[in-house]
Amino acid sequence: MHEIPAPATTLSATPAALASIERSRVLVVGDVMLDRYWFGEVNRISPEAPVPVVRIERREDRLGGAANVARNVAALGAGAALLGVVGTDEAGDMVERLLREAAIDCRLNRDPAISTVIKLRVIGRQQQLLRIDFEEPPSDAVLRDKLTQFNALASQFDVIVLSDYAKGSLVNVREMIALARGLGKTVLVDPKGDDFSPYAGASLLTPNKSELRRVVGSWSSEAQLTEKAQQLRVGLRLDALLVTRSEEGMTLYTAQDVLHMPAVAREVYDVSGAGDTVIAAVAVMLAAGRPIGAAVAIANRAGGIVVGKLGTATVTRDELFGPA
Repeated sequence: MHEIPAPATTLSATPAALASIERSRVLVVGDVMLDRYWFGEVNRISPEAPVPVVRIERREDRLGGAANVARNVAALGAGAALLGVVGTDEAGDMVERLLREAAIDCRLNRDPAISTVIKLRVIGRQQQLLRIDFEEPPSDAVLRDKLTQFNALASQFDVIVLSDYAKGSLVNVREMIALARGLGKTVLVDPKGDDFSPYAGASLLTPNKSELRRVVGSWSSEAQLTEKAQQLRVGLRLDALLVTRSEEGMTLYTAQDVLHMPAVAREVYDVSGAGDTVIAAVAVMLAAGRPIGAAVAIANRAGGIVVGKLGTATVTRDELFGPA
């Protein structure tokens, strides 16, 4: 196993490299969510139950799930498009508005039978006190329309990201991977669940440590982890497997090598959406022509930056590479 040192505070990029990022096009497909944050002050405990009373002072909406991946792609300067499902409701309207404000090509399917997926977080004194989830799986008719649209769009993009949050939007993931790979496209998948077989044939899977453990079981040494990870990679016919390991950094498993990148040393404030940032950065770098090892090293740096921010956040190109 080779270890790649953590990058410096910023990474240099030539004008040609930055131009290649701007020419890149990434299609993100998956579970679209709206992340709502209610910020307030906590000054007393409720007389009705032993819980804090939060007086809400500010509200903020952000793109979540697959939409946050697309937002990270756009923030890095690449062309981003998003294909997903939302309801015909106020939250769906907000998602569409935020996508357009972020200059993301919006390919949303509206499903009148469901409500848009919402994650509502209540924040008091910079601490998350409560999260409330609203979610329903999309209807079969809308999912069929989405697959038809994917088949028409896939050829227009350099890299395709499938962002699975287990909310029902990627039930056709096998067909999507097969079609995209048949077109010669690079397909990255952020997986969920205890069965990764639907993702077979993808270019790269990016599970975190706990997600990997659910599929391959526990390990007691680095050598055993490598053996299990490589067996999974071969069994699923993946080009590569990237395991994000929190404070341990991340490890890339390929047929040629095992590359480990230590975590970028900084204070961790909020890990929400860090996986979105990592897979978005890998996608952009691969679309721009970077080799997989270099792409993952840059994504490791991006992940180290975003965990220092509150909630689902992004990393800009200037933060990653310095001012152009």
